[in-house]
Amino acid sequence: MNIEDIREYCIAKPAVTEELPFGPDTLVFKVGGKVFLLVGLDQVESLSFNVKCDPDIAVELRLNYPETVIPGYHMNKKHWNTVYCNRQLPDERLRMFIDDSYALVYNSLSKAVRESIAYY
Repeated sequence: MNIEDIREYCIAKPAVTEELPFGPDTLVFKVGGKVFLLVGLDQVESLSFNVKCDPDIAVELRLNYPETVIPGYHMNKKHWNTVYCNRQLPDERLRMFIDDSYALVYNSLSKAVRESIAYY
């Protein structure tokens, strides 16, 4: 998985926006104005991205895939994971992490915001 794969996968989801709110080096994907994925554009050696995760599942993933999933870099370590691409897990599993993050954030939105997205 490369950065273009991540970008294309994220923007294909309903009502996703992409922004650079932290400067030109960090691409942020949001749904309903809330972040579900961050990826550094300046990564050279090993591509990684940050995604939201259920706290109990986050701990399990870190234990099972210590070379691939770590506590979220510069994020709330309880709710965010940093996931490295091209290590222990296939791309399909990485896409599942993105899907789960999107769903967590989408489901946390107010009913009014979710309904406005449904008609987006």
